[in-house]
Amino acid sequence: MSASTRRVARNLSALVVGSLLSKGVLFGWQLLLGNWFSPAEYGIYNTVLSLLSVSTAVVGFGMGLVAVREVARQPALAGQYWTAMLFAQTALALVAYLGALGVGALAGYSPTILAYLAVAGSSLWVDLSGNIAYDLLVAQERMVTTVWVEIAHILVRVAAAWLVLSVGGGLLGVYAVTLAAGVARSLALVLANVRAGVRPSFPLDRPLTLNLLRDGAPLALSAFLYLAYQHADKLMTTAFIGETNTGYLGPAFVINYGIVELVSTTLLTAMYPLLARYSRDHPHAFGDLIDKLARFLLLVGLPLALALTIYAQPLILTLYPPAYLPTVGVLQILVWYTVLTMVGNPFAKALLLQNRQHLLLRVRAVALVVNVLCNALFLWATGDPRGTAVASVLAEAIALLLMGQAFAAAGFAWGRMLGRSLRLLLAGLVGGVVMLAFAPVGWVAGALLGGAAYAGACLLFGALARDDWQLLFGLVAAVRGRSPSS
Repeated sequence: MSASTRRVARNLSALVVGSLLSKGVLFGWQLLLGNWFSPAEYGIYNTVLSLLSVSTAVVGFGMGLVAVREVARQPALAGQYWTAMLFAQTALALVAYLGALGVGALAGYSPTILAYLAVAGSSLWVDLSGNIAYDLLVAQERMVTTVWVEIAHILVRVAAAWLVLSVGGGLLGVYAVTLAAGVARSLALVLANVRAGVRPSFPLDRPLTLNLLRDGAPLALSAFLYLAYQHADKLMTTAFIGETNTGYLGPAFVINYGIVELVSTTLLTAMYPLLARYSRDHPHAFGDLIDKLARFLLLVGLPLALALTIYAQPLILTLYPPAYLPTVGVLQILVWYTVLTMVGNPFAKALLLQNRQHLLLRVRAVALVVNVLCNALFLWATGDPRGTAVASVLAEAIALLLMGQAFAAAGFAWGRMLGRSLRLLLAGLVGGVVMLAFAPVGWVAGALLGGAAYAGACLLFGALARDDWQLLFGLVAAVRGRSPSS
């Protein structure tokens, strides 16, 4: 194996391991927050978090991906890109900050939410230096450094926030700790660049800055639509029926985030180099691999959805106080959005690799419009937070249908995929019946027995063909920086 291949393999392995660890810690932390806060406080926290998450698309403006691409090609320009991003993103952070406060005011949010937003919004400036430095390190293929910094940042932030909450610091204390940890992260990443010999280069290169903004604009719009789609539910729930109901959404969205990020996102991150090579050099194998990835994620997601639908109440009451009981109904619906998202993610990745970003952008826009309209209708008509979960399922189903209809590759056949997926659904029916039958025994035992019945039914019905096991070899090979055949 060449030195460059070893470097790629080491960087990819570091990214996968770091992603699993950091996302796992954040997932656990979000679960704990619900136990510290009342539903109303948790609703405020999620509303502020959602507004700031959407605002990051404005601040970043897609420039990070452009800078990584260009600096990787021309390392000598790193300092000029650093200065250009710092100048542009500082101005964009002001636009995003005022925009978030303006949206909050127009939505009729309480003065408490707006006050917390004004404080927490400082993170838009605090984090941008660290994000720029992170992108430059990635362009230099120093992923191991970025992973260690990110893991340390998350561990310190969570530990400090836990300490602040334990002494009664409340939500304001959490925001203060988050800002302090963000400053430390930014300093560490900036110093890592300086030690590597990269520094901002002055004066500002105006043509380069304008090109950066122009090239990043389509990426920024795509990111904005995606994040708005992800967070519209919580923002609209607070506006229509108050922050307490948004607090009921919080645990369900945390569980959804944990499943998607820890399973789907991590798998696709590991497979990305393999997918990129196959999309260019082996289109038949590329289509076949997308088929396998989508069905593999359905294979994993289906029993999780069944278990969370049937055992939502005992699970929520195990993880959260009784005040969060209304979350049960939200989770039972939202978990099917999770399955649709997991199955759709390989198609979204495939369309990007086929250079069909504009089509994916249209899909995101349609899904956002459907989500917003359905949320407005359900929340206005019923005042029930479960309406947001129904809206998410409908919008994601439409997005999956549009992406599936648009995707085409030599090795992909809808007839084959649907036939094998139907066998998975039949196996899911068997597993679900077993889970229901053993519900009186206990939810943990019922989930395990139902999962075992599901696995047995998959084998009995032939849901997985022999060649499907190649997916596992492809995953291992991708993590090692090779193709399965090498």
